[in-house]
Amino acid sequence: MSTQTATPDAPPAPTPPRRAGRSSAPPPDRRGRGTTSRVVVNGILAVVAVYTLMPLTWLLIASTKSYRDLFATNPFSLGDFRFLANLTALLEYNDGVFVRWLLNSLLYTVVASGLSTLISVACGYAFDKYAFRGREKWFGVVLVGVLIPSTVVQLPLYLMASELGLVNTYWAVLIPSLVNPFGVYLARVFSEGYVPGEVLEAARMDGAGEVRTFVKVALPMLAPGFVTIFLFSFTASWNNFYGALMMLNDDRLYPVNLGLYMWNQNVYQQPELYPLVIIGSLVAVVPLIVAFLCLQRFWRSGLTAGAVK
Repeated sequence: MSTQTATPDAPPAPTPPRRAGRSSAPPPDRRGRGTTSRVVVNGILAVVAVYTLMPLTWLLIASTKSYRDLFATNPFSLGDFRFLANLTALLEYNDGVFVRWLLNSLLYTVVASGLSTLISVACGYAFDKYAFRGREKWFGVVLVGVLIPSTVVQLPLYLMASELGLVNTYWAVLIPSLVNPFGVYLARVFSEGYVPGEVLEAARMDGAGEVRTFVKVALPMLAPGFVTIFLFSFTASWNNFYGALMMLNDDRLYPVNLGLYMWNQNVYQQPELYPLVIIGSLVAVVPLIVAFLCLQRFWRSGLTAGAVK
């Protein structure tokens, strides 16, 4: 007679104890907090946008009004549409002197900004890539020039221009605009980030001289920096009011901002100038907008991506 021994069931595994202080509640939902942050940020941006665009909106609306409607209607309401009539009067007033002012401004800004940017980029490149005696001290002098307001040096510049016989000439406005310490500082920063030393060494090993290396290799890499400095210089030259006021006496040499200021000074004696000042201010903003829209894609681009492999 055989007997079978029953195998007892294995006891269940013990449940591990819960750690003290650990909650089994689900993590809090942060979507509400993120939505609130976005609403606050978007609200602030909307207020800033309205504050920025409101003067330009008023200028655009006011340029379409007649002299009577400028004072008889709400600032942001439309009156009789006279934009084309105001523009025609602006271009024809005093034998088209406004067109002369506009061309003067383009001369002062495009020529001066182009040369100033090229000089600044070359200087910044030299400060970054070449080791010479007293380099950091000279760069410190450049930084000191950044800290000095441009209006402080206008009187010494006027005295120097007077000694050289350049007062009331185009050169009196063009030559001071060629010096841009902030542009040199930016150019050195861009050169450090955009121009690898390995690429320059490779160009030198291929037999390229220093000038050719800068023009053919470094300058294309510095195109975003060049455009950025050019835009800063273009804006500063276009808005250069005090320097032109100090240097120029002939109204045929005025830039557009100085000419509009002189018209605005005479609106009490000549009320018909008031609509011309308004629409002239609108026209004077257009070149800055066009320059930024045309150059922003170069400003944002990274042309040196993949240059070093």
